[in-house]
Parts: sequence; C-alpha cells; structure tokens
Amino acid sequence: MNFDFSDEAKELGEQAKKLLAEKAGTGPARKAMAADAPAMDAALWKEISELGWTAARVPEAHGGLGLSVEEVAQLAEAAGGSLAHVPLVSTLLATEALVLAGTEAQQAKWLPGIASGETIACVAWSESGAVNPANVRTEAKGGKLTGVKQPVADLAVAHVAIVVAAGADGPQLHIVDLNGADTAAVETLDLVRRHGRLTLNATPAEALGTVGDYQDWLDRAAVILAYEAIGTAGAAMAMTVDYAKTRVAFGQKIGRYQAVKHKCADMYIKLELARAHALHGLAMIGTNGAELRQAAAAARVASLDALAYCAEENVQLHGGIGFTWESDCQFYYRRNRALVAALGPRGWWAERLVRALEQRNRAAA
Repeated sequence: MNFDFSDEAKELGEQAKKLLAEKAGTGPARKAMAADAPAMDAALWKEISELGWTAARVPEAHGGLGLSVEEVAQLAEAAGGSLAHVPLVSTLLATEALVLAGTEAQQAKWLPGIASGETIACVAWSESGAVNPANVRTEAKGGKLTGVKQPVADLAVAHVAIVVAAGADGPQLHIVDLNGADTAAVETLDLVRRHGRLTLNATPAEALGTVGDYQDWLDRAAVILAYEAIGTAGAAMAMTVDYAKTRVAFGQKIGRYQAVKHKCADMYIKLELARAHALHGLAMIGTNGAELRQAAAAARVASLDALAYCAEENVQLHGGIGFTWESDCQFYYRRNRALVAALGPRGWWAERLVRALEQRNRAAA
C-alpha cells in the first residue's frame, strides 16, 4: 500500500501553498480581525475558484474536476497553514457530504454552483454545549428542522448548509437552503474565520443519505480537518523555529539552548505522527478500506495533539511578547481552539478510536 500522495496531488499542494503564501498569511489575517472587515477575502475566493480548487472533488458530470480526497487534503493543509480568509475548507467538507450521500437531483442542484465558486457551502454541526457528535439536539421531523446550530464557520457568506440533525434512527445529514434563513453573527476565539448562529424553526430541509452515511462522512471530515490542523501546526512550528534562530538571550541565540531544541524537536515529532495517521486515513478512503474508522479517529486525535502543542509552545517560546496582541502567535492558538470545536473534542474521538480497535480485534479473534 502506498502511503504517499500522487504526483498530481503534490503539484496541486505546492501550487496552493505558493499562492496562499503570497495572498494570505498573518498580515491579511490581522486585517480580517477588524470589526468592519468583510466576512471573507472575495478577491482571493474568486482567484481560487478560477483555479478550480472549489471544483476539485465535484464530479465531472456536474462541472467539476472529479479529483480524489488526496487533492482535497492538500488544499486543506495549504489553507490551514496560511490562515486564508476564505471558506474553502467549509465548502470542501460540504462537498464531500454531497458527493458521498447526495442523490443525483441534489448533486445536480448544488454541485455545479459549488464547482464554479458561485455557491458557498458550510457545515452546521456544532451546537451550544454539545461536545459529542452522537448527541444532537436539533431535530428532523417531516422534512423540517428545529434547533440552533452554533458556532457555524463561514455561515455569514454561505448559500447552503449541510446540517446534522437527529431523526428517528439517529443523527443524519440534511441540506438547508440559507436563502432567507435566520442567521446571526457569533463571536468566537477565532477572530479571522467568522462564525454564526443558524436558528432552525421548522425550516424546510432535505435528508442527505442515511444514518450510516453520516458516520462515514464524520470519518472523511475528520481526515480533511486533520490536514487543516497539520497545516496550521506546521506554520506555528515554522514560526517558532525561525524565532529560535534569531532571538538572542544571554549572549546567544535561544535555539542553542537544549530546552528550546527539545521543544522544537517535540513539535516535529508530534506533527509527523499526525501526518502518518492522516495518510493512513487517506489511504483507507481511497481504497474503501475496513480500517477507515480507526484511521480517521487516530488522525483526528493526533492532529489535535500536534496543533495544540505547536500553538501553545509557539506562545511559550516567544516569551512575554508571545502573549501580546501585537504578536502573531495568537492566530495559531485561536485557530487551534476553533478546530477543536469544529467536529467534537479529542476525548470523543479517542473513545471512537478505542471502539474501532475493539471491533477490529473481535473480528480477528
């Protein structure tokens, strides 16, 4: 089994990282934090749409490129590392739900617009106080949804939402047209990526797939978000290493101190461990492998561990300046907290990993 990206995926990843290094980063992210800043970088969104990034996973029959999840992972990592002020990852997650579970009619309605960039999609998974992807309070009944979803990343600019709601058999994905929907801004720790509140009051919705499809989508979303976290963690590590090479304390650069070296080495180890688990998840998606559930859960846990460690140590190793508003360390710490909330906490995914391993062992016994 080949645990590596295809040459095409690597090329797309390099293209994405190069463009976003020029057009995004901490400078634009700081501007995006302003209260009067737009909800997204419209010019950058137009450019990446023209490059076909939004069409990456959309089948050719619906105007897309029909690429694999490998390419999606590369785009997610580039977006995470650059803190790009665009709803790319949200749209990629929603696209994955439509490709996985959508009917032909549902795909024909939404995917062409997503492919062109004219339709922005988001995922409404989170609920206030809910920390378990299995415990969903929003209810689906008679083709209508009732409940409150918050915080929802990129809701302010989205046209359609993939909403998770509880039905008779358990949580399930639904499609909600956001035209005229009851939405409001919600302030979160992440001041770059805008979040909102979606209030559903007998709001019309279409069921998307089955209860089983929701679980399969969770696994795929965990792998995609793992790559976003890996990108963000890598940027935080790079910032720390660069600082250690230039900051002078007690007559020498702090990177020469053993304690600092060990912290940087630990960042690298955690990041590479997360990357290995995420690659395993991609391989299982690509081959429809039986180990997808455990691989996705492991990728989620390892990527959150890597991002938390890199973001926190980035602040610590910058010393007093790392805690200030003027320091760019805050961006990675804030994004870390937002990604934890995006799909449930580490604890739940660790339990999911244990359950998957137990099931595998029982089957092998």
